Amino acid sequence: MIFYENGSTETSLSREDLRKGLFEALDKMGAKNKVLAVPPDYTRLPSKAGDLTEFTWEYFGEKLTDVLPALGTHTPMTPDQISHMFGKMPASLIREHDWRNDVITLGTVPAEFIKEVSEGAVDYPWPAQVNKLLVEGNFDLILSIGQVVPHEVVGMANYNKNIFVGTGGSEGINKSHYIGAAYGMEKMMGRADTPVRKVFNYASENFSNHLPIVYVQTVVGLNKQGKLQTFGLFIGDDFEVFDKAAKLSLEVNFEMVEKPIKKAVVWLDPSEFKSTWLGNKSIYRTRMALADNGELIVLAPALKEFGEDKQIDKLIRKYGYFGTPHTLKLVDENEDLRNNLGAAAHLIHGSSEGRFSITYCPGKAEGNLTQQEIESVGFIYGDFDEMTAKYDPTELKDGYNTMPDGEEVFYISNPAIGLWAFRDRFEY
Repeated sequence: MIFYENGSTETSLSREDLRKGLFEALDKMGAKNKVLAVPPDYTRLPSKAGDLTEFTWEYFGEKLTDVLPALGTHTPMTPDQISHMFGKMPASLIREHDWRNDVITLGTVPAEFIKEVSEGAVDYPWPAQVNKLLVEGNFDLILSIGQVVPHEVVGMANYNKNIFVGTGGSEGINKSHYIGAAYGMEKMMGRADTPVRKVFNYASENFSNHLPIVYVQTVVGLNKQGKLQTFGLFIGDDFEVFDKAAKLSLEVNFEMVEKPIKKAVVWLDPSEFKSTWLGNKSIYRTRMALADNGELIVLAPALKEFGEDKQIDKLIRKYGYFGTPHTLKLVDENEDLRNNLGAAAHLIHGSSEGRFSITYCPGKAEGNLTQQEIESVGFIYGDFDEMTAKYDPTELKDGYNTMPDGEEVFYISNPAIGLWAFRDRFEY
């Protein structure tokens, strides 16, 4: 059922509006004695999930016993990130998710089902894995908090992805990512009903329906002034709450361009993007908008690694971003990649398939990725100082800009909160 819903393309929810909406929903749920919150990590800072987690603590007090950031494969949050994201909530509530060791399998989605929904792209079984705390913690409420936004792996982020990937295990994360990559990212992005979502929904209906999970979903995007705005808050315990948020997200976070973009410049905020594992959202989210033989320039001042996970970083360095056919062949031939299908999926996602060029411009501080490292994985290297002098992110506005020399560039200040497509390349 839906406990609270408020959202439209005209809605602007303040911090206090979010608090009131959450409290109204929690009041409807009745008394709870032991509560777990599962928010995203710092890589989803604009989601407003930090505020909502802090409000959850304000509401429940000591009955909120654990907060498990849905790290997935990401690096654990630092003390500074925790205090910045979650405010006054005690840092002692934070639990670190270990995707390789802290999980249990609730059940297995059969291979026949996955073959059917992926239209034959893959035909292996999929384990529905979650952090064991969700099952063994004896909670009478698990609040899964997060933002619904277009996503390259599942179509639209959040809902049960926050549970099965955010708190999931190595096999479940790897195999789910590969389903989407093998099926085709461009057939999924911006859609709520995808093969990967069908797999997650099967698991929700058959394996995790005994868990007291309630989803707190935000829709956040840029307004006409180029500022972050919260357009919606939806709270409920089934697919309907996600569906409503996804429909609004498609209106808020999706920009249909009238013509293919010849040159796009994307800024990766240094507080959010330190790896291509995350920074390649600049590729995922723009690929349907870029023209054939177009150019994508990624300004990445804090770029210091490829994968946040050391094992994945090693695989990216070894194999690089060289397209779907090449990567599928590598999976067939190499056991290390076959045992880490999430990395293989990422290699597919991070390639333009040779259709447009990708120029990465890392900063020049100690520890930043070097020209040699950038070029070794298949990207073009760009000099950060030269590129920002020409395309100054403090001067550019989101969308089309005409440069002093008459060149037209399309600027994106944060690829994580949107999806861009040329209308002839996107089918609803």
